[in-house]
Amino acid sequence: MSDIQSGDPLGLSDPYRQLVLGVQDYAIHLLDRSGHIVSWNRGAEKLEGYCAAEIVGQHFSVLYPPEAIERRSPERELKMAQESGRLEDEGWRVRKDGSRFWANVVITALHDESGALRGFSKITRDLTERRRQEETLRQSEQRFRVLVDGLRDYAIFMLDTEGRVTSWNSGARRITGYEAEEISGRHLGVLYPQSAIDRKLPEQELAMAREHGRFEDEGPRLRKDGNQFWANAVVSPLYDQEGILVGYANVIRDLTDRKRAESLEQAERHTSEFLAMLAHELRNPLAPINNALHLLALKPPADATEKWVREVLHRQTAQITRLIEDLLDVSRITRAAIPLNRRPLDVCAVVRAAVEGAMHWMQARGHGLSVELPPNEALTVLADEARLTQVLHKLLHNAARYTPEGGQVSIAARRENDSVVVHVKDNGVGMDAELLGSAFDLLKQGQHAPQRPQGGLGIGLTLVQRLVRLHGGIVEARSAGVDRGSEFIVRLPAAQEAPASAATAAEPLSPTPRKVLVIDDNSDAANALRLLLENDGHNVRVAHDGVSGLALAREYRPEYLLLDIGLPRLNGYDIAASVRGDPELKHTTIVAITGYGQVHDRARTAAVGFDHHLTKPIEFAALQELFRAKA
Repeated sequence: MSDIQSGDPLGLSDPYRQLVLGVQDYAIHLLDRSGHIVSWNRGAEKLEGYCAAEIVGQHFSVLYPPEAIERRSPERELKMAQESGRLEDEGWRVRKDGSRFWANVVITALHDESGALRGFSKITRDLTERRRQEETLRQSEQRFRVLVDGLRDYAIFMLDTEGRVTSWNSGARRITGYEAEEISGRHLGVLYPQSAIDRKLPEQELAMAREHGRFEDEGPRLRKDGNQFWANAVVSPLYDQEGILVGYANVIRDLTDRKRAESLEQAERHTSEFLAMLAHELRNPLAPINNALHLLALKPPADATEKWVREVLHRQTAQITRLIEDLLDVSRITRAAIPLNRRPLDVCAVVRAAVEGAMHWMQARGHGLSVELPPNEALTVLADEARLTQVLHKLLHNAARYTPEGGQVSIAARRENDSVVVHVKDNGVGMDAELLGSAFDLLKQGQHAPQRPQGGLGIGLTLVQRLVRLHGGIVEARSAGVDRGSEFIVRLPAAQEAPASAATAAEPLSPTPRKVLVIDDNSDAANALRLLLENDGHNVRVAHDGVSGLALAREYRPEYLLLDIGLPRLNGYDIAASVRGDPELKHTTIVAITGYGQVHDRARTAAVGFDHHLTKPIEFAALQELFRAKA
């Protein structure tokens, strides 16, 4: 350490002089009246790098950066200290090695007993680290402000302790419609509907946030224009270092679109559940009607009138059955519960099958039907044959229904790039722009023209669209306007694998008489089924409730038990479980004959021991085939 400037030019006593010179955390030195350095302590040497011998006698401006000297800051500071008695300042200073540091400087004017200026004391502290931390904090706060203000999907704003707005980001402007200057200082309640304000909900939420440290809620909020939106709101209290509440942070998300989507999903789910239940309820009365018609068909009609009645009943029963199956298919697809047996198929063969099934509609209305298929070329797709036939069948049926008598319907299939495309076109009633945009919506129908021979539930095109989507394809509706016809275009991904050749059907076996027990609380359905089975040569017994049915099963020991599920006194599941637990009935085949036909219904019957599951109204041919299979 170099020697400190000796002497006492400003009249400091020796103890004070030694105290000042020994301080190491502060640069303390004396200046004469012109600003030249006359003393230099250890703190100054440590902070600024000069020893006393190097610096004493130099003007103190040597410690200032060039730009400050150019502005004559050193002279101005001395003048201000002389006029005011004291000057405190912060700014950049320069060490001996040229490096800079951020300094807090206090210059105090020193006077003698007569008041004459003797010089100045100058105390300097190094605040570089503090300034670095402050700058880091400032930049962090600036980045945070930029981040918060840039979040347009979240309304982020601050409230004071009374719940009044003190800050407002761009997301808050976008979501609520208020500009910052419009809402600053206003109470949080401006964003709540009147019913919430009457319940003092804004104040309650702030109180809950104070009590629990955070409060989250969902509910309606108001925009500037008075429209409501559904919001998720999080309120957090803010405290200072002493734990005193200084305000609240609010974050709001607009969940209106999500809420709307959830509502639509719920409505569609309820619709699907209703359709499934409706289909089940319709199946029960339809079963005995269908069986009764089968019985009538076994005898020739007495006259032309009876023949006409039978034909009408057959047609209308088939129509009701088709509508029920549509209801169930929509329900299954909505719940993703419809399985597809996909394999390589030639669309040309599917088109021919659909055309064959639709000919009676075309003939009944006097329509011309043209078919255009590529010669000697297979249009292969990977699809479920029954479902794809169903799609084309419904499009042809739709064309027949909406085309006046004597109209023209066409169906064409071709290969287009990597797709197989089917066009179904008619010259019927057409669609306006509004109907065209909602043609595939559930329960949506076109105009109820007087010339339409049949009604419908408005689910056919919905089913078409969803089945096509399940196959990875798209369906499009086109129309030039009302009375200018319609066209539906189905596009499916083409497949490379060739379709398998059809197997030769086996000759049906002659029926073998069976011991059959029918348990069904619907006496009409049970008796009609009994008559059909007896007419086919089977021995049949009937019961109409679960308890008597189980007793009769143990007495009669049937080969086949045709069992309804929803029975009084003892349901079909319990009966099946009891039969499966009875060694005397271990060879009995249990067949569910029920209106419940969903995937989970079939899984449940299989789980309790049913061998087969047939849904009402059953096809008697399917039951006959089931009996033959056991031969």
